[in-house]
Amino acid sequence: MGGTWFLGKHIVEGALARGWEVTTFNRGRSGRDADGVSAVHGDRTNGVDLGRLAGHGPFDAVIDTSSSELPPRGVLAAATALRPAARRWVHISTVSVYEGWPHQSLADTSTLLECPADADESYGYTGEDGSPTRYGFQKAGGERAVTEVFGDAAVLLRPGVILGPGEYVGRLPWWLERAQRGGRILAPAPAEQRIQPVDVRDVARFALDQAVGSASGGFNVTHPEGIMFRGFLQACLAETGGAGAPVWADPVVLADRGVKQWTELPLWRTHAGVWAVDSSRAVAAGLRCRPIAETIRDTWRWWAADGRPVDHPRWAEHGIAPEKEAKILASL
Repeated sequence: MGGTWFLGKHIVEGALARGWEVTTFNRGRSGRDADGVSAVHGDRTNGVDLGRLAGHGPFDAVIDTSSSELPPRGVLAAATALRPAARRWVHISTVSVYEGWPHQSLADTSTLLECPADADESYGYTGEDGSPTRYGFQKAGGERAVTEVFGDAAVLLRPGVILGPGEYVGRLPWWLERAQRGGRILAPAPAEQRIQPVDVRDVARFALDQAVGSASGGFNVTHPEGIMFRGFLQACLAETGGAGAPVWADPVVLADRGVKQWTELPLWRTHAGVWAVDSSRAVAAGLRCRPIAETIRDTWRWWAADGRPVDHPRWAEHGIAPEKEAKILASL
């Protein structure tokens, strides 16, 4: 479901490399279907289109990468329509489904947000401090929908932040471009903060493994080792050749200057649980994560060669304006 850009594209390419027969289902508007797939174009909110897709089965597994904007009832409708034609369902979800996100350390057994499988897009709310989020409620309902239909044949993958070649949100590309510009670079202290972004190719490989596996239930998909923010920025500088130096600013100072967490300085967030997500169950099931420095290297090579893959509204959210950064740096 999806299959033309970022995670979906990497999943398709990985499946084809394994010699699998691959059917993709999307609207045909964002990106090109890979050579070698059986492409079915349609709207997953349309029952007739879903029925037509089911007719292309049977499928050993459905891997759903395209439900992020769907309410739970939309996920429920797709799962119900495809259940007669599919043995397993691998659902790409998010760590935002947890009740304690992002304040608490999380494990696969942590309490989930409550949302009915047939909820519409109005269900849930976003808290005053930005958590929980309506998005988290909606994704929790989507998980419930898949589980109600597929039972023990449902696998729920819960990544935190996915980076790598083909990224359309712009988190890592922004840091790479900022590193290339050089000079004094505003950076969020502490420099020793460990972050856990996971490479898109490693998520894709794990999703494919689960498609032919026998496990069920939820897996946190985060980098088990991570990297310190200092090392992250050093790698960005090294790859881009930027002659720059991070200036580490206390979070209180950044907040006083109106710097928005998560977006203006991508990957920076002060909540205790953001980078404290245990992925040991996924590791035991075969998740293998390459060093994050390798993700940074390969993303820069892709970015320098190809540039932004698709236009996406979230791209504009990321990165502090140069004049705002300069003003803050001058005050430090």
